[in-house]
Amino acid sequence: MSRRAAVLLALSLSACAGPTVKTAAVAPLAPAPAWRTETDAVAPLDQAWWQGFGDPVLTDLVERALANNPDIGVAVARVREARANVAVARSQMLPTLDASLSGARTREVDAFGQPEKQTAGEPKVQAAYEVDLFGRLADQRSAARDAYLASAAARDAVRLSIAGATASGYLTLRGLDARLEVARSTLAARAESLRIARSRVDHGYSPKLELQQAQAEYDATAQIVPQIQLAIARAEDALSVLTGALPAATARGAALDRLAAPPVPDGLPSELLRRRPDVAQAEYQLAASDSSLAAARKRFLPQLRLSGSAGVVFSTLLANPITVWSAGGSILAPLFQGGRLTAQADAAGAQRDQAAFAYRRVALAAFRDVEDALAAVRRLDEQVALGERQRAALAEGLRLATNRYREGYSPYLEQLDAQRGLLGAQLALIQTRSDALAARVQLYQAMGGGWSGVVTDRDGPE
Repeated sequence: MSRRAAVLLALSLSACAGPTVKTAAVAPLAPAPAWRTETDAVAPLDQAWWQGFGDPVLTDLVERALANNPDIGVAVARVREARANVAVARSQMLPTLDASLSGARTREVDAFGQPEKQTAGEPKVQAAYEVDLFGRLADQRSAARDAYLASAAARDAVRLSIAGATASGYLTLRGLDARLEVARSTLAARAESLRIARSRVDHGYSPKLELQQAQAEYDATAQIVPQIQLAIARAEDALSVLTGALPAATARGAALDRLAAPPVPDGLPSELLRRRPDVAQAEYQLAASDSSLAAARKRFLPQLRLSGSAGVVFSTLLANPITVWSAGGSILAPLFQGGRLTAQADAAGAQRDQAAFAYRRVALAAFRDVEDALAAVRRLDEQVALGERQRAALAEGLRLATNRYREGYSPYLEQLDAQRGLLGAQLALIQTRSDALAARVQLYQAMGGGWSGVVTDRDGPE
């Protein structure tokens, strides 16, 4: 059968193709022209954004996490698997060539009733090739390639998440260190107040109630120290695991109030969907599902396979070896599969709908993440400024209250209230400053962390 006749026959059988699979219509997203929160962003989004905090220890932690974190190792292995699947899909579009060698030693009875012994062998080479008439194999290859690109984007999304978690964890740790320092300094002040109260009670200048109040406040402050120390230990253990190490103490760099506040990176909403690896992952998964759906529908169409073989037969009954060969082709057209092909096409259509809605969900979440992070950066910076003013006012109030108490012009309760107010303001300011720095980490993550999305070889190694 000539190739032209085979193609004509395949086209005549194409009426076996299944019905069109209905898919959901997912509305596209139209990004806003500008962010809701006004910013004066002028800095570009650096891929190594964690260096903007100006702490070498933080930089070292993030780089060790990117090198040793097990989740990143899992993501890298998935990329390797997806790359191998691309090679498998590509190989299905190429001919196959096999070699075989058979041999036997036999004793039989010939037509005259006489025993006959034979030693024979047959080496053979076989070739086979499926002609991709309707592009089914090409669709499968496209689906595998897009799945590979999705896995590469997923790997980069994991890297960005690990970098953000490490940076946030370190900022939390430095915030806890600052809280511990405040708690210890306050405890020392409470110890001095307790000494003064005990002296005044012993000399009859104050009632015993003041001593009990001073002792209660000292004990209340002392309880804060082990609470913070426990939180520090847990934060250090979490950082150790992120860097792929056993739980251990974490080195310290700059104090919390010495860390630089990186500038807000620039970028328009219209650019966001091209800057986030998780959005790219969802987009590639959608493209892969489209190709898989196309391949599933084309399974209803005929398949043309060509085959050929050539070999040599050796036998002790033959004076000379005999060459053997064959060449042919076959067309396979599905007639009845019990609904299997239809079900597979419907499943592929449902997977395509899932991927389409997943892409929209990820894109919506991306815009929300940036809006939330921009608002957090702006409002938390305002809170830090107000908190510093409050702390300064309360510190001056405590100084005055302490002097008045020592001179006997005011009761201990006045100094006690001033100490409580200052401690609360200091701890709140530390938390706000830590949250403000962490908001910048979240902003860099929300904007993609400088991800470029470049894959050097779309079908092969990166």
